[in-house]
Amino acid sequence: MALLESVKIPLGTVMPDFELKDPSGTSFKGGGLYGERGLLVVFTCNHCPYALAVWPRVARLAKYGRGMRVNTVAINPNINPDFPDDAPDKMLVKIKELGLDFPYLADEAQAVAEVFRAQCTPDIYLFNKDKKLVYHGRIDDNWKDEDAVTREELKEAMNNMAAGRPVDPKQNPSMGCSIKWRS
Repeated sequence: MALLESVKIPLGTVMPDFELKDPSGTSFKGGGLYGERGLLVVFTCNHCPYALAVWPRVARLAKYGRGMRVNTVAINPNINPDFPDDAPDKMLVKIKELGLDFPYLADEAQAVAEVFRAQCTPDIYLFNKDKKLVYHGRIDDNWKDEDAVTREELKEAMNNMAAGRPVDPKQNPSMGCSIKWRS
């Protein structure tokens, strides 16, 4: 598995429109997923050790964000026959295992990941109520060991955005396994 970092995307970039289905076949439009104050978009999957390590944090941040009227959506861009652990039926298992109460969508054509310029799992984007990117970076400063985290960067960004304060423009990239692009 190739380790990659998220690419730098200019803050203020408008969230691309998209429509994807969850593993049960229900369609969701990106613009309809927004909370009153914004949307957290996480490109992730079921097999990458980086994604697996932070899945519980993503689930907790989604609940935390909902209290601030910021919604969350997870998107799996690794729908690829060479990676059966990321297939939609396995996504259903992950949803149940983690008790996810936000959409976990399948990007079967990988077009949404492409337009977002997602590179790795996890790749994290926080958009404000105006659908503008305010944060594109890592969850915190220790993906391996949650007990060793000293700075929760995504949570800080969510707090600042929800309170109408500026989000620190100095952001550290997320890192994880490369997206398994189809040839």
